[in-house]
Amino acid sequence: MLILSRVLLGFGTSAAYPASMFLLRSESERTGAQSPAGVLAVLSIANQVMAVVGPTLGGVLIGVGGWHLIFTINVPLSLACLVLGRMRLPRRAELPAAVRARQDGGVDIAGMVLFAGALVSSMLFLMEPALAHWYLLVIAGVVGLVFVLRELCAAAPFIDLRVLGGNAPLLATYGRQVLAFVTAYAFLYGFTQWLEEGRSLSASVAGLVLLPMSLSAIVITAITGRRRQVRGKLIAGGLLQVAACACLLLLGPHTGIWLLVVLGVLIGLPQGLNGLANQNALYYQADPARMASSAGLLRTGMYLGALIAAAADAAVFPHAADSAGVHELAVLLLVVSVLLVIVTLVDRSLARVGRAAT
Repeated sequence: MLILSRVLLGFGTSAAYPASMFLLRSESERTGAQSPAGVLAVLSIANQVMAVVGPTLGGVLIGVGGWHLIFTINVPLSLACLVLGRMRLPRRAELPAAVRARQDGGVDIAGMVLFAGALVSSMLFLMEPALAHWYLLVIAGVVGLVFVLRELCAAAPFIDLRVLGGNAPLLATYGRQVLAFVTAYAFLYGFTQWLEEGRSLSASVAGLVLLPMSLSAIVITAITGRRRQVRGKLIAGGLLQVAACACLLLLGPHTGIWLLVVLGVLIGLPQGLNGLANQNALYYQADPARMASSAGLLRTGMYLGALIAAAADAAVFPHAADSAGVHELAVLLLVVSVLLVIVTLVDRSLARVGRAAT
């Protein structure tokens, strides 16, 4: 029942972001405002940064009414979204011909099954990497290849891989999204577990310790949101991630609360910068007619980062979230963060993002 509930929540959250990006693009073309940097910043706060509030709110809700409350709270929020959407959203948007053609093609059930098969096989290996499990990588590779070939030929693909054709800058943005969120979610999951098990804090207190992380992410997004250029944000975000991951090496069972709060503030800054910058890059790099598909793939990159992060946390915390495991996690995340900085520095196309907007 829990898995079914999470699947239904996933349908809703996954549909919301591509629809929002498509709506922004269509309204931008209708009104002639080609650079809605401020609106993109607000969307980033709502879509990327506010996700960081989850641990804090979740800890408080669990402390108040148990774990059931973290699901129940979505009911009034969803009803409010329905009412506001009915009142404020445009009644109709003109769909590009390519989008209409995809809608007429039905639902790609086979593509969904193949994608899930490749993903599950990869995750099973990552959760327990060993030579004895080599066959899982083979299964993932074969199923993934079949998935790619099918999606490229399908009239209505589950994931429109054709949005990537000849668009190297967009591919780089997806890669940065995965790298950024591997670190963000591995820190979020791992640090939260360590606060409760390694530092012996209650769920409510652990959530409150993480609150400054949410606030710093929101503040940095609000401050930098109206700047269309993204390269500086990504470089700063990557370097701050490196610093935050290095700080994980200093944690121990008696680390002071104030140091934990400072670390939370530090890690919140790159979460705000990277999510906003990759979203802005997507807006300028994607084909306008395929904006929804492109935004969906960006969202997929975020989820892939979360899945890899979950596997990493499972690997370093095989029995309990202790300080030794946090230090192992820190080394892994340092490698990922350095790679993010390198990928950003070598991508010269980022210097042009936002400068041509009027």
